[in-house]
Amino acid sequence: MSRPEKTKKESKTVTIKDTETPPFYKLSLLLLEHILQKNTIYTQDTHKNLRQIKNFEIEYNRMMQILNTLSNKKERLAPRHKKRLELFVCGPTVYDYAHIGHARTYLAFDFIAKYLLRLGYKTYYLQNITDIDDKIIARAKETGIHTKDLARNFEKAYHEDERKLRITSVSKYARATDYIPTIIRQVKLLIKKKHAYEIGGDGYYFDLSTFPRYGALSKRTSGQAEDATSRIDESKEKRNKGDFAIWKFSKPNEPYWNTELGKGRPGWHIEDTAITESIFGPQYDIHGGAVDLIFPHHEAEITQQESLSNKKPLAKYWLHTGFLTINGEKMSKSLGNFITIRSFLEQHETPVLPFDATTLLRYMVLSQHYRTRIDFNDALIAQARQALLTLFDFEKRLTMYATRTLKLKPGEDRRTKKLNTKYIVKFHKALQNDFNTPQALAIVFEIIHTINTKIDKQKATIQDIINTRALLTLLYELFGLRFRTVQIPKEVKSIVTEREEARRTKNWHLADDLRDKAKSLGFSIEDTQKGPIIHSLYH
Repeated sequence: MSRPEKTKKESKTVTIKDTETPPFYKLSLLLLEHILQKNTIYTQDTHKNLRQIKNFEIEYNRMMQILNTLSNKKERLAPRHKKRLELFVCGPTVYDYAHIGHARTYLAFDFIAKYLLRLGYKTYYLQNITDIDDKIIARAKETGIHTKDLARNFEKAYHEDERKLRITSVSKYARATDYIPTIIRQVKLLIKKKHAYEIGGDGYYFDLSTFPRYGALSKRTSGQAEDATSRIDESKEKRNKGDFAIWKFSKPNEPYWNTELGKGRPGWHIEDTAITESIFGPQYDIHGGAVDLIFPHHEAEITQQESLSNKKPLAKYWLHTGFLTINGEKMSKSLGNFITIRSFLEQHETPVLPFDATTLLRYMVLSQHYRTRIDFNDALIAQARQALLTLFDFEKRLTMYATRTLKLKPGEDRRTKKLNTKYIVKFHKALQNDFNTPQALAIVFEIIHTINTKIDKQKATIQDIINTRALLTLLYELFGLRFRTVQIPKEVKSIVTEREEARRTKNWHLADDLRDKAKSLGFSIEDTQKGPIIHSLYH
């Protein structure tokens, strides 16, 4: 038997904080100081130069252009409040583990929020958690778990996945069920203003005939509602095809709230408007989400809130991430190509590589423009892996050149009084163009090619090294890339020990087989007079 849900006081804090990661500027100073000191190319002007770069970036934010789905044009970013930028992104419906399609969207907006912060915008990033919905109810019935318990379990799993992906930009997570009082107030006001009507035994529906602007975001009309690929509320008694539920009356064995509207629960679309109005008010700067939410979900949000407040637009800018497909097909459990975030990270965590699976996934996502479709396949994984290895190898080469060829000593480069921002300017220009991460990466690899050519000719200068390291530090922090020292697995150590015994007994065939086995695991064995030396094939 179902039990009524209690109406709670609206929550103000459901947040995740990364206590290990300091603010970007502080981290830049720490990393660059460590890098420069380690490679004996530290100057007294390092901190001053970094501050100059930071000030340059804050001034440069005036050039930020974003493609607004609402106007279908690139527009200069101009927040409603000069010192604060409000960003809302549709979060998950917590009835299952998050998949890599979710990761694509949330990694993209993690980058966007962090870049806006980097430019000096005081960005408040709000994300909702849909914890009451038809899908949650259906899954609860399948599993025999109460809807609230099921939703909390998968919400916890979602936050665990975000931590693993190093998504740390969200200011607040807001559960839909913590905003029931606001939802009830909004439904009552829509009824009062003649925007909503009751269908007996079903619920209250929004009457789209009362909102002529419906379809402005998606460029669709209410008559096209049946063609939508997203969730549509079906009822034979609806006045218009696209009318959607804002309050659903309870059915047997379903969760409900005892309210003035009757026993029931909120419709999907009104949950988000209740959350954003409670925290931002009737209008805010940016609304983000996946492209499949444009219709009908985002259209419904606009319709509800603008009808309630008589203010438009609900959001000044709308940003949408493209689809993610698997080998050219839509991801679905029925096709057997459903990949959760945690399964991807587990499958692609390879100790022999100098980076973790999170870095691999972050690079895969951010190497594509956030608006384009990503086709997830083996070729894309291999391409991302090779690009990361190129970055890692270049870092090693840069270090070796600085210490062995230039033979620099502390203070020797003080003639370099200014950190040349040419590379950083080009990098920022790419990101200022609607967060064009692939173009920014292309600039980084172009610079790597240029510096590698200079190193080949023994012509790379101290200035080149300082400038390049500053850019790489910026890239790694913004993109969330982390490199590591490869640890030799116990299995490989055992192979080497066994091989040494085979060589001692002159079993050369077995020794060769064991060498090949180590190679298949990503390691080579070098025989020396002092004993074997193990090398990672990726080092």
